[in-house]
Amino acid sequence: MMALLCRRLSYCKNQVSFFNTAKITRSRFSSFASTQPVHRAWSYSLKRLLSSSPSSSTQRVVGWWLVGCCGLISGSVLIGGLTRLTESGLSMTQWHLLKGMKPPSSQEQWEKEFQRYKEFPEYKYVHQDLTLSGFKKIFYLEYAHRMWGRLVGLAIIIPAVGFWARGRFGRALKTRASLYIGLVVCQGLLGWWMVKSGLKQKDDLSEVPRVSQYRLAAHLGMALLLYSSMLYTGLGLLAPPKIATPSKALTRLRQFAHGSTALVFLTALSGAFVAGLDAGLVYNSFPKMGGKWIPEDLMSKSPAIKNVTENPTMTQFNHRLLGTTTLCFLVSTFALARGVGLPPRARLAASCMAGMCLVQVGLGISTLLWFVPTPLAAAHQTGSVALLSFALWLMSELRKKVPKL
Repeated sequence: MMALLCRRLSYCKNQVSFFNTAKITRSRFSSFASTQPVHRAWSYSLKRLLSSSPSSSTQRVVGWWLVGCCGLISGSVLIGGLTRLTESGLSMTQWHLLKGMKPPSSQEQWEKEFQRYKEFPEYKYVHQDLTLSGFKKIFYLEYAHRMWGRLVGLAIIIPAVGFWARGRFGRALKTRASLYIGLVVCQGLLGWWMVKSGLKQKDDLSEVPRVSQYRLAAHLGMALLLYSSMLYTGLGLLAPPKIATPSKALTRLRQFAHGSTALVFLTALSGAFVAGLDAGLVYNSFPKMGGKWIPEDLMSKSPAIKNVTENPTMTQFNHRLLGTTTLCFLVSTFALARGVGLPPRARLAASCMAGMCLVQVGLGISTLLWFVPTPLAAAHQTGSVALLSFALWLMSELRKKVPKL
């Protein structure tokens, strides 16, 4: 009995000795770690990496998704402009979400599609000498535009739903994602509504069949609105602005940057009315119109308000005036930015915006003087998207708050 008790006491003593030794060792290790700057730096870096990497990674993925969608939207705007310039937009007289994804494949199907096209005003008044091979060319261009639009819709909706389901969106981005999905769906419906306006017989048989300039402007405006919102959000996530020291000059520059973006957007929208009415073919001289600063037929329609959106002369005059105003305002913004201590990236954005504005004005004048050739007109329309992008970039660099998911 005494032997068993002695063994128990010896075991307890050994256990106490083991825990004391472990405590001393842990204390010495902590003391050693606290005195080693390399170990502290390594521990801090590891902790920072583990805590911030997932959020940063998600932010970049979402940002690249938004910017990538903007690239697709700009492509859609370019193809849409080409369909308008080549008078291809009315070649597809039916719209089906799924059935319309497959073009005619046999000679019989092509003949049937061509005969359907002959029943509408554009063939009767514009393309009476059109052959089947010529019809295929304009059909494929409109087909490419519609398929590209479907691609844009899938590229926006599917990733947005996936990010949302995985919890990658915060409250603000959920609201914006809902807006994007709604806009892209409405954009498809608006596109078909626009085409339908060109398939109807006009009351005035002498009028060239074309889509409604109001619906065309709404279609382009919605595309630019979706593009602007996605690009502004994407740039904020990929390249958060470096907040400069607040000052009155910086506040004024921020206001000028917002005004520049608004003017670029409005000028591009006025271009839709010019395209819708073929107003670029009315006066092909610059800076005067027919040798006069104010042409005589500027207010030829009655009531007077109709001239703003239905008179080709007035729409071209307004587009010129807006373009000149935008040029002056953007150059003033660039000059103001040079006097503010901006970070290098913000200065680059201001320079790119001013430079692209000069290029865009040159493209517009050249398009007018050369009687609207398709390559120049398409470049001018694409230039408007590029100019809007640079204006949005400058806005993003000057924003007050860094965006969050």
